[in-house]
Amino acid sequence: MEPIVPPFLPVFVAALLLPLLGRRLGHAVAGLVTFAMVPYVWLVDSGAHFTEFGLFGFETVIFNVDPFSTLMGLIFAFIGAVGVLYSYYSDAEAIQTAFALTYVASSLGAVFGGDWLTLVFFWELMAVTSTLLVWHYGGKAVRAGFRYAVLHGIGGTLFLGAVIWHFAEAGTFLFASVPGGPESAGLAGPVAPVLAALGIGVNVGFVGLHAWLPDTYPRPHIAASVFLCVFTTKTGVYGLYRVFPEHGSVAVAYMGGIMAVFGATMALFQNDMRRLLSYHIQSQVGYMVAGVGIGSALAQAGAFAHVFNHILYKGLLFMTAGVVIYRTGEESLKKLGGLAREMPITAGAFTVAALSIAGFPGFNGFVSKGIVIAASHYDFQGVVHIAGRTGLEWLLLIGGVGTFMSFIKFGYYAFFHGEYEGSVKDANRGQSVAMVTVAALCVFFGVADGALFSLLPFDVTDKAVVSHVYHTYTVSHVAEGVALAVAGLIGFGLVKKPLSGLGRVPDIDRLYNPATFYGTRYLVVGVTELYARVDDAAVALAKFSVRTAKDPDAAIARATGREEVDTKAGIDRSLILLLATLVAAMALLLV
Repeated sequence: MEPIVPPFLPVFVAALLLPLLGRRLGHAVAGLVTFAMVPYVWLVDSGAHFTEFGLFGFETVIFNVDPFSTLMGLIFAFIGAVGVLYSYYSDAEAIQTAFALTYVASSLGAVFGGDWLTLVFFWELMAVTSTLLVWHYGGKAVRAGFRYAVLHGIGGTLFLGAVIWHFAEAGTFLFASVPGGPESAGLAGPVAPVLAALGIGVNVGFVGLHAWLPDTYPRPHIAASVFLCVFTTKTGVYGLYRVFPEHGSVAVAYMGGIMAVFGATMALFQNDMRRLLSYHIQSQVGYMVAGVGIGSALAQAGAFAHVFNHILYKGLLFMTAGVVIYRTGEESLKKLGGLAREMPITAGAFTVAALSIAGFPGFNGFVSKGIVIAASHYDFQGVVHIAGRTGLEWLLLIGGVGTFMSFIKFGYYAFFHGEYEGSVKDANRGQSVAMVTVAALCVFFGVADGALFSLLPFDVTDKAVVSHVYHTYTVSHVAEGVALAVAGLIGFGLVKKPLSGLGRVPDIDRLYNPATFYGTRYLVVGVTELYARVDDAAVALAKFSVRTAKDPDAAIARATGREEVDTKAGIDRSLILLLATLVAAMALLLV
């Protein structure tokens, strides 16, 4: 089947029409159009290209279909449609959902581009549209949106620099898999991959570049957070794969492991529900980054399996938190409790999502996390080995324990411990449909793991494709999943009391925010003061030149220490002296 239009285009059109059609009809049309992209993407043959479009005068492929883009397109379109349904029933304004859909469309454009220029173009458009989505809510979201925009602007600039460097080396923007592309995949040269890793590191939340994430995602409307938690970080993982498609990167793999531990640890300290979930985006994306960094077929399949699963359970977690906020008006776990009795549907959906993200057997996260952890054991050539496991494998396992601890805390304080003061209702009909649908898929892809395997770019069950054939439900694997859960339960029991009295724990931005502020301030003051001193010197020199030209005898007398000098200079001699003085002044200024 030949593609008619790139899938981002109908979603863009739906976004533009949504505010014009009215809130109810607009959301209905937008949701149907976005959902229609699921079968559309599924039916387009892998290898199809749409090349009838040049970007900025360069040869580009605006629609390129391969197994990676197909997987991303399927889950992006599906969760986009669910997000529209959730938005409507969570009282989101039509213009907000329109912003959200332009964000969805930009993400689809990025993952279906067949060249670096198209990817960067939609990458930057994605940053703009998501910023507008954040800003629309007003209040504290405006400040968070500015920070979000600045950091993503810096990241995008670094990524663009990498792409330009690649073009200078390779002479083309096309991917290697596209006809006419370069022989080697990834970015060419030694510098471009480093620049790209740093730029993409902002999007995926490398430790040290991540603080925008927990700062931004808790601020806007609850429905906006459902969209935000999906597209930026996962498109970043896709972009990182394009940079390191063949052999991965040890540094990137270890960064993924550190992200898994750091994000889970910081999440455990949080009481704001959406801030806790935001740190767990960083933690879970760490598994994906580790898979890309390992670079084997098994690891890359695991990374994208986790992309797919994470979008489901993380979207579901933000929906359940959103319903709690929608019904209670409270963001903090300290102000909630015992909601499972009044909100059984929401509590049930949360439980499914929590078990999925923690990687408990029977849920989708168990399948995809297991693939990445297996790759870290069999395929990663790391230098650290402890008790028969690689250092990266230990980091991923520790991150898993931290995840269990965090979501035991979330569920304990929000749904099962204590009693909420006040009457509260469960999710409304539309919210319930959205949550139950996604929860059912979390269970389905956890039990029917073959259905997930069929979507992956590499067959993890074929020994001709992967170095180690992966089987989900082995005794050792199930035992490992249960052991992590038990360790998480014991760990939470040990830290519950200390955590209850803990205030807000500062993040890395507590260091670099003041450093950036005062550093910028002193730089500006230094530059302006330097300019003022140079200006004073220039004015003094000009005054001296004028005095010398008017009375050269007095100037010579001052310079030589004589009481009186009579040069008897004529007009020509005075002009020569004036010109010499001006030349000397200009030379001093230029130096």
